[in-house]
Amino acid sequence: MSIAAPEISARIVEAVMAQKLAPGARLGEQQLAMLFDCSRTIVREALTRLAARGIVTVSARRGWYVIEPSQDEAREAFEARRVIESGLIRSAGPIGKDKLRALKAHLQREKAALKGSDVGTRSYLLGDFHVCLAECLGNSLLADTLRDFTARTTLIAMLYQSSHDAAQSCEDHVRIVAALERGEAAAAEALMNEHIGTVQSALRVPSQTDPLAQLRNALAPLQGTAHHAEAEAQVLRTRSRRKASGAAPSPDDSSTYLGALL
Repeated sequence: MSIAAPEISARIVEAVMAQKLAPGARLGEQQLAMLFDCSRTIVREALTRLAARGIVTVSARRGWYVIEPSQDEAREAFEARRVIESGLIRSAGPIGKDKLRALKAHLQREKAALKGSDVGTRSYLLGDFHVCLAECLGNSLLADTLRDFTARTTLIAMLYQSSHDAAQSCEDHVRIVAALERGEAAAAEALMNEHIGTVQSALRVPSQTDPLAQLRNALAPLQGTAHHAEAEAQVLRTRSRRKASGAAPSPDDSSTYLGALL
């Protein structure tokens, strides 16, 4: 029996959450059709579903590929998660014992994954905790939404080289569940906000104050090279000539502009 489009979509999201598909990874229709032993029509349907969910995108030239979230999209994704997860905890009633057992079982899997060497499983379980929490709090619709947002924030963490510690994430989850077990919804909500904020602050997002920062760093002369020494000498000679003539630096002078740029 051929695989269905929703199953392909689920497998791709799972791979994203496990950090096995990086931002910008190309998803060729023919390759996926061969991999899943299905038609390209089914693959295209699966990818179209994921595009609607904001996980993949399509380009006329490049085809289908995993999204590469911008800095603004990264900020919005974390803001959305904060609103959804905080509101979910705030509006939920007391959590039942069976749901607590499910959450604690998930935490045990997280702890086991931290001790193991399978980074993919560890990454998936840490992200899936938030989906599991939404399900245990009785909102399957928000659980589906959080699965997509968690996948997107996983891509954001990969793209912006997050320094967040996996063990800290697990410990944060433990504290949130403990607060829910005590019936302290406000404390659980505060812990969730703190957790999401900590994960967001660990991103190495480049500063936007200097739009030329990346180009400046890339084109800066290498220290100790002949080119670097000559460039410095040229700048010094230009400055000496201006000083001797009493002329003010010209904003159109190419050596002045190059020195300011690099």
